[in-house]
Amino acid sequence: MGNVTVDLTAWAEEQFGKCDLGDKRRTERLCRVAAAVAADPSGSFPQQMDGWGDLKAAYRLFDSDGVTFAAVARRHWEQTRAREKGRYLILSDTTEIDFGIGREIPKLGPTGNGGGYGFLLHSGLMVAAESEEIIGLTAQVLHYRKPAPHGENTTQRLQRKRESEIWGEVIDQTGRPREGVEFMHVMDRGADNFEVFCHARERRVGWVVRATQMGRRVLAPSGEKIALGGYVKALPLAGTYELHLRARPKQPARTAKLEVRFGALAMPEPTQKSPYVKRLKPGAIPIWVVWVREADAPHGVEPIEWVLYTSLPVESFDDAWCVIAYYEKRWLIEEWHKALKTGCRVAHRQLKEKERLEPMTALMSVEAVRLLQLKSMARLEPARRAEEVVPLLWIQMLIVVRRLPRDKRMTVGEFYRGVAKLGGFIGRKSDGEPGWMTIWRGWEQLNTLVRGAELADQLNKTRRNCG
Repeated sequence: MGNVTVDLTAWAEEQFGKCDLGDKRRTERLCRVAAAVAADPSGSFPQQMDGWGDLKAAYRLFDSDGVTFAAVARRHWEQTRAREKGRYLILSDTTEIDFGIGREIPKLGPTGNGGGYGFLLHSGLMVAAESEEIIGLTAQVLHYRKPAPHGENTTQRLQRKRESEIWGEVIDQTGRPREGVEFMHVMDRGADNFEVFCHARERRVGWVVRATQMGRRVLAPSGEKIALGGYVKALPLAGTYELHLRARPKQPARTAKLEVRFGALAMPEPTQKSPYVKRLKPGAIPIWVVWVREADAPHGVEPIEWVLYTSLPVESFDDAWCVIAYYEKRWLIEEWHKALKTGCRVAHRQLKEKERLEPMTALMSVEAVRLLQLKSMARLEPARRAEEVVPLLWIQMLIVVRRLPRDKRMTVGEFYRGVAKLGGFIGRKSDGEPGWMTIWRGWEQLNTLVRGAELADQLNKTRRNCG
């Protein structure tokens, strides 16, 4: 898969070796820091760096003027976007990076309900449309929340920079694909915004967006203006399919029967227009809509319901199924968020300035892609030999800890399930795949054992050298 490699130095050089940080020595230091982070993703910087000298050098790196969020991540974004052929999904979403209320870090913005401090990170994760291979990040935007001016009306709100604009910014940063390549931006309800469709059309890219404004007036094929909710309810049934849902808190696993309907419509320009829409003058935008609704949901359970806008023509049940399948892949960016927050512990880094936290987050963002690639490999390529992507010492230590045969040739799937079992994963047939918390509890245990083995080896070498 992609850029997964067992050689962490080579991985760091590939991802960061051509970053322009204003000084070649900074780029070299970034590569060393990235390789150290990759060796122990959830560790703190003091744990990851090899001594006080390297730790101070890492702090100096993040404190340098040329080391910004974009400067650290841009090379990775460019490599991700440089596809030669095929269709790729850009899964976009926002997550809050909350550094906590107890840390006095100037210039951060409010998060959550205002009780924390940090920033919003909006990212586009590229995934191969058919294989689900994790390619990387195409673009990212940092956003600091500010309170809306008191008494602001709609016209005034549209004149200033708004949080909703970050969806279009990621589309613009990702840009147009090369000839022979298709980009499909897959976005949740936060992207249900006329301007988002305008940005996608400008960049000549496709989209699948979950609708949230069911009362929005749309143009039916007849030319009638009608609320979206009323329009989809009048669409004929195209077909049904079954979706198996895993157990969740207070909800047992179940198989949901989903009904599918689809139709064409047009999205008229909004009455209140931003300067961007006024300049663009796009007119009504042709769109297809797919409605997915659970039939006969159990009593007390909220039925599944998705209304999906798409630029793709939907003229059959198979076309609708393709749109649904693309939207169902959205969970992969949620997995990336977990890799960033749990696997890399990005919000726990003890840096005390906004200007240091931003490039650190860029570094951890790229490392989180590597972790997601590794985890996805256990699902997509479970039979691949583990030694091709995991250091041999880690495999050997897991074999010892799990009391497996010494001549065991471990696969990627077996390695990750073994690591998860160290973290408490039972591994019954009904348990599904292990989650990030379980994996990282096991990973930390294995990492401690590996470090102990490496220190013991160094001690033995020292004793032999001393005679």
